[in-house]
Amino acid sequence: MSFDISHILESWDYKPGEVMVRRFRDKAGVEKIQLRVDLGLLQMNASGRPDGKRPSGYASLLDCFQAKLKQHTAENDDSDAGFQLTEEDCSRMQLEVLQYHHRYLCLLQLQDFDGAARDAKHNLALFELAERYAESDELAWSLKQFQPHVLMVLARARASQALASSNYDLAIMRVEEGLSRLRHFYRSHARPEMEEQSGEIRSLEVWLEKIRSDRPLTSRELLEKALDEAVQREDYERAAEMRDALKNLTSEG
Repeated sequence: MSFDISHILESWDYKPGEVMVRRFRDKAGVEKIQLRVDLGLLQMNASGRPDGKRPSGYASLLDCFQAKLKQHTAENDDSDAGFQLTEEDCSRMQLEVLQYHHRYLCLLQLQDFDGAARDAKHNLALFELAERYAESDELAWSLKQFQPHVLMVLARARASQALASSNYDLAIMRVEEGLSRLRHFYRSHARPEMEEQSGEIRSLEVWLEKIRSDRPLTSRELLEKALDEAVQREDYERAAEMRDALKNLTSEG
């Protein structure tokens, strides 16, 4: 058996600054994703845990810890008191977060926005577990510090879902929700300096302005724009026509 993958890399040149990704099925029919990196490539499953492993028989570490929490509360009169995530648990969670991070970036590039949103929500659920049950604040923050990036990815994935069906208003709402969640994160963790310097907030703000500028005008907005232009040109006959058209639009509505 040859372990050399040079022939694969030679036929797929790495291009700095680009997310180079492809999707395919292996000989067993399992869907895979490959991400080209400078020194090789990363390969992951397209669904389930990216590395294909099943921690303690569960689909993911998230599912494993959620099951343990459920068992703990069942055995303690519906109380989660005493349930803790150790340093080793959090280290394993970090590794899983990284796997899902690689995959949601690939899925965004592949325009699989449903999959990207799914993976982003997975990581956010891990962060929530860590915040509630990690045995120290330091361990919790070791995971929570990545939340702004994941919130940005989730907002982009959900807004892109809306844009795919030309629903600009919903896309705008999704981005605004993402910005609100980001600002809440920084303020709830008493990190105003991070909010001011947040690349995630800036990225979403710039994209939000682009979506707004790309959004087709409604019938009312077109008439209002024509009215403003007519008034500026002092074309009062045209302005009167536009006012009448706006009144008719209001009465029809």
